[in-house]
Amino acid sequence: MTTRPAGDDAAGDLRGADDKLHEECGVFGIFNAQDAGALTALGLHALQHRGQEATGIVTYDGTHFHTHKGLGLVGDVFGDARVMATLPGRTAVGHNRYATTGDTVIRNVQPLYADFEFGGFAVAHNGNLTNAGTLRRALVRRGCLFQSSTDSEVFVHLIAISLYANVTDRLIDAIKQVQGAYSLVALSDEALIGVRDPLGVRPLVLGRIEAASPGAAPCWVLASESCALDIVNAEFVRDVEPGEIVVIDAEGVHSIKPFGQRRGRFCIFEYVYFARPDSVMDGHSVYETRKRIGAELARESPVDADLVVPVPDSGVPSAMGFAAESGIPFELGIIRNHYVGRTFIEPTDQIRHLGVKLKHSANRAMLEGKRVILVDDSIVRGTTSRKIVEMVRAAGAAEVHMRISSPPTTWSCFYGIDTPERSKLLAANHDVAEMARLIGADSLAFISIDGLYRALGHDGRDADAPVYCDACFTGDYPVDLCDFTLTSTPRVGELAVTR
Repeated sequence: MTTRPAGDDAAGDLRGADDKLHEECGVFGIFNAQDAGALTALGLHALQHRGQEATGIVTYDGTHFHTHKGLGLVGDVFGDARVMATLPGRTAVGHNRYATTGDTVIRNVQPLYADFEFGGFAVAHNGNLTNAGTLRRALVRRGCLFQSSTDSEVFVHLIAISLYANVTDRLIDAIKQVQGAYSLVALSDEALIGVRDPLGVRPLVLGRIEAASPGAAPCWVLASESCALDIVNAEFVRDVEPGEIVVIDAEGVHSIKPFGQRRGRFCIFEYVYFARPDSVMDGHSVYETRKRIGAELARESPVDADLVVPVPDSGVPSAMGFAAESGIPFELGIIRNHYVGRTFIEPTDQIRHLGVKLKHSANRAMLEGKRVILVDDSIVRGTTSRKIVEMVRAAGAAEVHMRISSPPTTWSCFYGIDTPERSKLLAANHDVAEMARLIGADSLAFISIDGLYRALGHDGRDADAPVYCDACFTGDYPVDLCDFTLTSTPRVGELAVTR
């Protein structure tokens, strides 16, 4: 497989138009629930922001497994009652896909399902395995036949060839052989299983729905984010711990820690951009954290201006924090069109140039003659930032200052975030002054890495023992990259490694 760049500037392509980093996917699992398939579809709808290319659900009715998958959004794939009627059962797992490995074709859509000697098994995976290529080649030499090009299938084959007797021990055997960042939800004949990688880079939470009748067993839920618990009226119980396996069966919830107690390195970019603002991650409200990031950014990089304007939607909470701290009014100077999907016209060069206007429109009445601070979460290639600045200037802004609520993105991610190779990351090739000139801003500033840590309640970043995975900002990769070759300076093709 290859690390795939975040996309070009095609107006209709969600990846290219955003010019953002993207999460690979979202996972959801539910145990002992009436209409488990329908509840899983609701949970996946809440996790739609984590993957928009494909979705799938596997249910178990006590005798048979049932599967439905499709390309597109959750509402498109599961919006028909006739489809949901084919997914009976009280237990289910589901997946939203944003592909960082493998093509977007139906054979790569998860959950993946297989029949083993111990029974059926379905698995949904969020993240990326850094030794998947090495493991895949070894498994193929052993005679394993891969049906997809996604790294997630490695789990299936490792479980298949394991010599352990039960599914939990086979799963432990498998995860001890993989390296990378991942969270899994899996479904067997007897249990719903959740797994988080030893460093807890990727998120996974546990929730509970109380039984409707006294004395009945509760329903349990596993999900990438707490916002998916809210939509099914589940109470947040806790985060699954780094390296923990949670097994949910008729006897209740069981915790297994095959790696012992581990110190986590949760992905810090979840707080900056990926997670939905109404989620709570590792005890932190994402919304409040983003406001604190904006306030810290205002303290670090103040500028005289008339308005603080967010780049919607991800820049909104940080812009609110920036405005509150600086005392400069917050205004919606850019309006987002929420109904933009894939292009409805041929993406010619002219349409690509106008593409940003399909998604964002300048509020001229608010911007004209004003000194504007634009607040956004990140700059990746810089293409969208440049077009946003141009649009605000064209609306009559007297000055345009850009403030970014993350440090410069100078390194690619190998742990489940779709990023360009370093040669295409603007901050990896230019200093801040050059970046400001390239995007056309009067000034540009990023929050410092220490400031980002302070917004999360720390004194700063401890270089000897960082609390989070912040490799995209620092180049400090906490998990061995195994199948990849990394150099200290960007070069063309550096990270487009075929496995």
